Amino acid sequence: MKTSKVFLFIFTLLFLNLSAQNHIRSFSYKKGEIIDIILLSVTPNSKTIFERYKKTAFPIAYEYSYQPQQNFGITKHTLGNHFPYNLYFGKWDTKNKRESFLKNITTKVPDFHKQRRKLFTYFGLTYYEAPTDIEFYVNTKKLNIVTSFWKKDPVSFSNFIAQWKTEIENAGGKFIIELNNGTSPLGYNYNPDLFCIIEWKNKASFKSFAKKHPLATYSTLKNIHQFVIN
Repeated sequence: MKTSKVFLFIFTLLFLNLSAQNHIRSFSYKKGEIIDIILLSVTPNSKTIFERYKKTAFPIAYEYSYQPQQNFGITKHTLGNHFPYNLYFGKWDTKNKRESFLKNITTKVPDFHKQRRKLFTYFGLTYYEAPTDIEFYVNTKKLNIVTSFWKKDPVSFSNFIAQWKTEIENAGGKFIIELNNGTSPLGYNYNPDLFCIIEWKNKASFKSFAKKHPLATYSTLKNIHQFVIN
């Protein structure tokens, strides 16, 4: 009886701990692995199309080492003229395997791109080769802002980013991940010069910062895309 009570106690603690961590979404990439950043919106009433896409495209992707990761809904668009409603992460073993999939998929699934056009009203893809081992997590109980930047010229952009990061950190913002030097395949173009996720304590802290430092006023930026994930 005592043993049963001990096991029950341990199980309860584990359950409570897991429940408390449901809002934490963790990611881990080894050096050289590929990080997919996928922005998409799904066509309404497309279950049948998705089932075929899943049966034809997914097995080939898995052959080339694709590993689905956790995803997020986009709850609000704050800047820019891109309007996806989901952010997905993906993982591939190497850049060669990622690009071989793109090169060879239509030989195995001839209507692959046609399927995608039917299934998604928006599909933007950038992939990055991890320069080092990368681990990060997103706490969905916080306010998480995704921001992508396109630069006008390298020097002024570098100076802007350095200053902007300092101002964010001074205001209580926390950089979760920063990605650059990405590749965006033909037909799925979304290739910012910098992609980042920033965590804020709450909406008020972000709004206060955005009011003092409105990104739309910076002439050094060619384009900006920003949204909230959850």
